[in-house]
Amino acid sequence: MDRIDQYRAELRALAATRWPAYLREHSGLPGPRGNIELAQAVADTGDQSRFDEFIATDDEYLVFCGVVGLGRLLAEGAGAEVERRLRGHAADQRWRVREAVAMALQRLGDADLPRLLEVVTRWAGDENPLVQRAAAAGVCEPRLLASPDAAACAIEVCARATKALAARPLDQRGNADVRTLRQGLGYCWSVAVAADPAAGLPAFRSLATGDDPDVAWIVRENTKKARLAKLL
Repeated sequence: MDRIDQYRAELRALAATRWPAYLREHSGLPGPRGNIELAQAVADTGDQSRFDEFIATDDEYLVFCGVVGLGRLLAEGAGAEVERRLRGHAADQRWRVREAVAMALQRLGDADLPRLLEVVTRWAGDENPLVQRAAAAGVCEPRLLASPDAAACAIEVCARATKALAARPLDQRGNADVRTLRQGLGYCWSVAVAADPAAGLPAFRSLATGDDPDVAWIVRENTKKARLAKLL
């Protein structure tokens, strides 16, 4: 039995009223790393009412668990309202909540890859840089990019988000949300290109032809990644 299985069993044995205290006790916070395995177990064993309850709190870890749970609902066929809520959480100022959105999208991708590709393509066109970042982080997961269609989508999402970043006036580039997008693109491109180098390398190399300072930073950061460096 791995840790997630153990957490699932322990959660199922607890009364619903005891879940919040259990999650806080085992959250790993405060600390550098929250308990991701426990959050995945919550998503596996909870239901929408419980996810809603957690999201409505001010507790960052409980919100984290609830948002990952929304990904399970999407994976099971939930409609546009759940996607809308998840998109809203993508713009949360708490980085752990934003990571929960990426994990939720990846849950959707594991169950219904075509729908994930549709979702991230839409999100990549959002005006909010944090939503663009969520689209890239959600799809740029190696296990999801085995097919040419998925890899092509990841490359396109990265390209659209990078283009949107480069289109922003320079006096907006210091905005924290824009910097978060830039940081995400600093690794997402390497994942997308490594999934399909024949298609990805030309798109990535084209970034180096301009003189935008943030795009140049994105290129430099990705070329440091071993998965991409060995292809160049």
